[in-house]
Amino acid sequence: MGALYFDARDNTYAANDAHAQRNVFLTMSADFTEIPTYESVKDKLPIPVWEGREDVIDCYFKTWEIGWGNLRVGKAEAGYVSNFIDTAFNGDLFMWDSSFILMFGKYASRYFDFQRTLDNFYAHQNRDGFITRQLKENVYGDRFTRDDPVSTGPNIMPWSEWEYYLSTGDKERLSRVFDPLCAYHNWLRLNRSWQDGTYWSSGLACGMDNSPRQEAIYNVHVSHGFMSWIDTCAQQYLSADILTKMAAVLGRESEAESYREEMELLRQVINEKMWDEKTAFYYDKRRDGTLSGVKTVGSYWTLLAGIVPEERIDKFVAHLDNEREFKRPNRVPTLSADHPEYNATGGYWKGAVWAPTNYMVLCGLNKYGYDRLAFEIASEHLDNVVKVFEETGTVYENYAPESAERGNPAKANFVGWTGLSSIAALFEYVFGIHPDAQNKKLVWQVNLTDEHGIRQYPLGDATVDIICEKRNSKDEKPVIHLTSDKPVTLTVIYNGKSEVYENVTRI
Repeated sequence: MGALYFDARDNTYAANDAHAQRNVFLTMSADFTEIPTYESVKDKLPIPVWEGREDVIDCYFKTWEIGWGNLRVGKAEAGYVSNFIDTAFNGDLFMWDSSFILMFGKYASRYFDFQRTLDNFYAHQNRDGFITRQLKENVYGDRFTRDDPVSTGPNIMPWSEWEYYLSTGDKERLSRVFDPLCAYHNWLRLNRSWQDGTYWSSGLACGMDNSPRQEAIYNVHVSHGFMSWIDTCAQQYLSADILTKMAAVLGRESEAESYREEMELLRQVINEKMWDEKTAFYYDKRRDGTLSGVKTVGSYWTLLAGIVPEERIDKFVAHLDNEREFKRPNRVPTLSADHPEYNATGGYWKGAVWAPTNYMVLCGLNKYGYDRLAFEIASEHLDNVVKVFEETGTVYENYAPESAERGNPAKANFVGWTGLSSIAALFEYVFGIHPDAQNKKLVWQVNLTDEHGIRQYPLGDATVDIICEKRNSKDEKPVIHLTSDKPVTLTVIYNGKSEVYENVTRI
């Protein structure tokens, strides 16, 4: 029997959400413009420069080539309104994969608008705000009914859209996506929360399919196990925070009051009920109020959300630097190495190293100022990805935590979200360059002593060449060469010092 699909247009039992009624994607005309070839854009992409690391540069361009091969023209009969990048998994388009993919796709948005991949999810929003987590590419309809515990999530589309805004300064897009994002957040709050305001999910819905987080009586893939899920709670806090920021940019602050209230509630319950002082870690909370005791990378969504109090942060982050837990030869395994089900070859979410969760950890460390640790993790992971690339000629869905090998199991040619490792993490956490396009600003945390940088870097409508000369030590002041076609402000940070170049086109 074939898979069932559910038509959101026949959704007569769903209560209308006010934000969903303002979702412009529901009536948007389809735009299926011709997709440019990779060969026609290759020389226009940002060009990384790294003295002596041609292997990294080769992997970077191969990643773009593979990803470009996964660009697809949307089909109106499937309810699509734009072209998109395929998830590279099974012929379906996945919500959380897409959200991560776009975080490196933003660097090539001038030549293919990767961000519009999410338009197709917004165009499938039900009138009550529900959006399925998985779309077929050739058939109209939701892949799951809303009541299915695996039907939707994780809610990281607001984060993806906000990162795109920081890179491009595209306020017009922000105004279009705000309503569908609010409606989706509201649906989750009404349909995926417990009485205390915490949220539940399932293995498939949280994205960490077979992570051994639940009691043995529950199905690890499809059951919520009557738990409060730490990653889902933190993601909803993050969503509320970003929606509040979007509302401020758009002049719609009054519509964000409920999100501010929810943030206060979630911060309190997460820190009072989901933190274990003895082990200094956040855990899923069971129905009886006890904590699961299972340390997974999912707990580090609390870093990205900004929930961790100052007095706890050092102890919590220390687990990432503990060789018995998350500091394995390839960091960061998705399950702590001291867990009995930890799998040294990966085992999917039982220890494998995944680009999306690594990127989440790096962003969280950056938020709390752990820049050196972020650099170390990003560098070690990138080295492992590049070693496997040198041996196989491709990149994989995930990687083994104990050696420079593909995960077992793991799909090949996975671009896919593994572009985060060889593109986004390279630029942002190995090189250390972060954009704020709205204000034409770049912040460069200079980590390397080799000559390195990026040519043709896109910062909103500016194009910047930015190179750091080779240094003898990390203590030596960086010599920066910058050329931009529009004035930009550059902040250079090195060894605890900083220097600001205001509104320059050349240094």
